[in-house]
Amino acid sequence: MTCFKLKHGLTLSITLLLSLNIHDTYASQNGTMMQYFHWYNNNDGTLWDEVKNNAPALADNGVTSLWLPPAYKGAGGSADVGYGVYDMYDLGEFDQKKTVRTKYGTKAQYLAAINEAHNNNIQIYGDVVFNHRGGADKKVWVDTVKVDWNDRNRELGDKWIEAWVDFTFPGRNDKYSSFHWTWYHFDGVDWDDAGKEKAIFKFKGDGKAWDWDVSSEKGNYDYLMYADLDMDHPEVKQELKDWGEWYLNTTGVDGFRLDAVKHIKYQYLQEWIQHLRGKTGKELFTVGEYWNYDVNNLHNFITKTQGTISLFDAPLHMNFYQASRAGGNYDMRRLMDGTLMKDNPVKAVTIVENHDTQPLQALESTVDWWFKPLAYAFILLREEGYPNVFYADYYGAQYTDKGHDINMVPVRHLKELITARKNYAYGKQNSYMDDPNIIGWTREGDAEHPKSMAVIMTDATGGGKWMYAGKPSTEFKDHLSNRTESVWTNSDGWAYFPVNGGSVSVWISQ
Repeated sequence: MTCFKLKHGLTLSITLLLSLNIHDTYASQNGTMMQYFHWYNNNDGTLWDEVKNNAPALADNGVTSLWLPPAYKGAGGSADVGYGVYDMYDLGEFDQKKTVRTKYGTKAQYLAAINEAHNNNIQIYGDVVFNHRGGADKKVWVDTVKVDWNDRNRELGDKWIEAWVDFTFPGRNDKYSSFHWTWYHFDGVDWDDAGKEKAIFKFKGDGKAWDWDVSSEKGNYDYLMYADLDMDHPEVKQELKDWGEWYLNTTGVDGFRLDAVKHIKYQYLQEWIQHLRGKTGKELFTVGEYWNYDVNNLHNFITKTQGTISLFDAPLHMNFYQASRAGGNYDMRRLMDGTLMKDNPVKAVTIVENHDTQPLQALESTVDWWFKPLAYAFILLREEGYPNVFYADYYGAQYTDKGHDINMVPVRHLKELITARKNYAYGKQNSYMDDPNIIGWTREGDAEHPKSMAVIMTDATGGGKWMYAGKPSTEFKDHLSNRTESVWTNSDGWAYFPVNGGSVSVWISQ
């Protein structure tokens, strides 16, 4: 492996250098990611075709990458959103779990969608679920110890259980891989089929223990659901690498979204992605889902994985949620406090909403509709972070669950904000985060994007702010048409930029 010698005797491999600079590459290109699904997409096998058909329009708008949902067969068959993963080699090709297609379509449709996205210069990030397996083909007797739900280190007593942990994939008949999973590839389960008991059972045997380093929530948060993979087992580690190579060669995806990383041995995630980057010579941008609102836990993960994996900025989402529910009493100066966007913008994938925070989901904390244009302006038009747009905010979503009818309307001005990022969010940034009610910033443009931009927003009553825009004696118009008048900078390049109450305006030099 080729290495570079740095000051103070430090040595970095090409793979690690790539990993540290991947985010910078996308940020400097003003890349915009979209999560192209939500929890309640219709179970009709059409999502991959939708990606294919919409790729040209998305590219024209300014979307540069799509995070697609898990593409492989889940335990729930065609109804599985993808996180109850059964067979990662079945991309909608084999008759398993009473279906050939997944919820989103067939393998052929998936590959066609990726190809069309690439034809429109859109990258594809595959959703990778390594924490667990579900829907086993057989059950076996396993020697276990039951542990406390809230303290996984507290043992409650030994018990032999019947566990669903044998995966032989008869419908695939060993095509692409002859690897079969059995009990010793896992650390534990939450169901004893013999005793019909729901509890967490940790497997006993040589080398069996909860994996570490993982989140310390609940004492040790290795176990999440289903049959939990043992990331210390050499066969497991090699099989996941083999699958990664197969998946990249088969699909041509450009990177990954890693699910539930706080439950998976941090060191192995780093090892896995560095292995694939080394094998392919590709950047393979990778973002992990570490859902915790304490930014220190996110910093710890990034440090432990040596910056090889970016993270979604969950604390920023929570700030947006709280601001949207504060009735105009949120201190807008604090929007970035305690976030990756502020502390480590190079590794921050900034979000407003996702499939777990949308209405009726497990982590429901939906940002109020009126604040979403402000939140999206914040992640799309500032220089910090790599913004991710949520499907249901872009297209809207209608669904029924738990006795409730939900109608998520498309976020007002979202498409215009993405276009503004594509065309105007360049050059030096001047921040005016100095008022509890009205905040703003300007971008002065660069040689290739000479127009200047001034963004101003408030969660309270209307007003305005004096800001330096870098263009003396120049007319500015509101790109969002929330304000219809013109604003002129003075001879020094300053102007008073107004904004309506509970709104945002994006002033562009004319």
